[in-house]
Amino acid sequence: MELPLMPPVEPMLAKAVDGVPEGGFAYEPKWDGFRAIVFRDGAEVEVASRNGRALNRYFPELVDAFRAGLPEKCVVDGEIILVNAEGTRLDFDQLQQRIHPAASRVKLLAGQTPASFVAFDLLAQGRQDLTGHPFQERRAALEALLGAAAGRLHLTRQTLEPDTARDWFSRFEGAGLDGVLAKPLAGAYEPGKRTMFKVKHRRTADCVLAGYRVHKSGEDRIGSLLLGLYGDDGVLASVGVIGAFSMERRKELFKELQPLVTWDSGHPWAEAEAGQDTGTRTPRNAEGSRWTGAKDLSFTPLRPERVVEVAYDHMEGPRFRHPPSFVRWRPDRDPASCGYAQLEEPVRFDLADVLQEPAG
Repeated sequence: MELPLMPPVEPMLAKAVDGVPEGGFAYEPKWDGFRAIVFRDGAEVEVASRNGRALNRYFPELVDAFRAGLPEKCVVDGEIILVNAEGTRLDFDQLQQRIHPAASRVKLLAGQTPASFVAFDLLAQGRQDLTGHPFQERRAALEALLGAAAGRLHLTRQTLEPDTARDWFSRFEGAGLDGVLAKPLAGAYEPGKRTMFKVKHRRTADCVLAGYRVHKSGEDRIGSLLLGLYGDDGVLASVGVIGAFSMERRKELFKELQPLVTWDSGHPWAEAEAGQDTGTRTPRNAEGSRWTGAKDLSFTPLRPERVVEVAYDHMEGPRFRHPPSFVRWRPDRDPASCGYAQLEEPVRFDLADVLQEPAG
């Protein structure tokens, strides 16, 4: 492979802001998938994740699409997404299933739940490195490039109007999107630097504290706190974890929570701790990840008596899409009242109205 920009290349990142900035920006939907930079040189294609990990083997249908729809020599930044069976919203849970060690399983899923790619920046074309060019020029070149694409390749929508971006922020969440991005029109592509801006949804929820995992640095400090919400059936479901604490606070929390430790078989997640799988969403069967390999996901159960308020952006099915952050303890809340009913639900919005028609 001989390109003017060779892998690995760190993707350019965004810093979080509270509102849509104005003045010299282009605005785009913030997609919720796997960030990927695609390098193509003739028949050679390399799809690299945000951390430089090769993704080719997990998305063979996209490798074929890149060979068919991208020019002979180019480097394109974008997002791998997966659309649900109804075509109405993004499905990150199904996308995660694509990261599987068995080639046979990957091949099956590539046929059953094929992924798509949304392009939003052009870093190189032909023999020219475009990273030093203004984003406005790179976008124009990307639009011209994707005129020859087809099938599973898309060009992200864009507007120069901040009011339109604010409208997208509200409406597109119903299709599973993360928020909006603001990109300086005159900005160069700066790998690894947070030169863009992202506006994401921020909400709070009161959750039941039902367990913890110890920190990798020692058995006397908290690594993460396990959160639960009650469903309409009265079952406590595992919804996520919080773990952004200082080392001093991790030690304090460990001591603070010891009186709540219980190995009683009546704990809502006792069967999961015993290695049984009843189909209930629990820490053991809900939080395992193919990205973590053989990581020990055992936990210490706590009596579900404490309530913690957390901040989060949005849900992915019955769980927090991204790890929420600690806000405060809520001694005034009854744990039994911490259910899904308290969560704000975004208005449904059809993903087909967010995606442009496939290029070509």
